[in-house]
Amino acid sequence: MPREPQPGWRSERFSQGYVADYKPFVFVDGEGVRCSLYVSGCLFACEGCFNEATWSFRYGSAYTDELEDRILADLAHESVQGLSLLGGEPFLNTGVCLRLVRRVRERFGRSKDVWCWSGFTLEELREGSQDKQDLLAGLDVLVDGRFEIARRDLTLPFRGSTNQRVLSVPASLAARSAVPWSPARETRRSA
Repeated sequence: MPREPQPGWRSERFSQGYVADYKPFVFVDGEGVRCSLYVSGCLFACEGCFNEATWSFRYGSAYTDELEDRILADLAHESVQGLSLLGGEPFLNTGVCLRLVRRVRERFGRSKDVWCWSGFTLEELREGSQDKQDLLAGLDVLVDGRFEIARRDLTLPFRGSTNQRVLSVPASLAARSAVPWSPARETRRSA
């Protein structure tokens, strides 16, 4: 079983500002063509995690202004639908993720969507520290919940176990409860 989040799980305590990888123009980390940033560091330690190397907060290399500028330039390509934040745990790396999401919103508004995978649930994030709430508010889609190997289902789109959810963040925040993501709803919202 993965570890349960503790009150002391705060980004400023653990994050080293490292990223494991950046992959532009991918098709697997959300809907459409995406630019995917994999941050370093995760405390959940889910058994069967497909990205176990990213558990270390010092894995990979430091996040830089140059990488951020490259991500924004890649996102500007007309075929790119948006940004994906994965890890590691993005909500334990809010210094990197929040900075990038804010720049994406400044430059592109809501014309580029932002997806994020987290071991935290929507409910835990809504009650979390301000940096977690701020990052959550900048997202369009959240894939939430710990990966549970006993509930693994490789046929599920965008997630690995049946307890995980693919949620529309704007709709969930407005409704104050989890609202599943659907491509049709998001197309109407952005039109």
